[in-house]
Amino acid sequence: MARRPNYAFERLERDRAKAKKLAEKAEAKREQRERDRGPLAGRDGDAARAPDDE
Repeated sequence: MARRPNYAFERLERDRAKAKKLAEKAEAKREQRERDRGPLAGRDGDAARAPDDE
């Protein structure tokens, strides 16, 4: 005898899988963006400029 389908549960599982995949993709893009910015990322630019000797 075949199992009785549980459409709501199956839909919920598909939605969870999709949300997990999207979150992983967003995290990977965020990490890539941080790597591309380089070692000065997170600073407001003050350290990148030469200090004034005046």
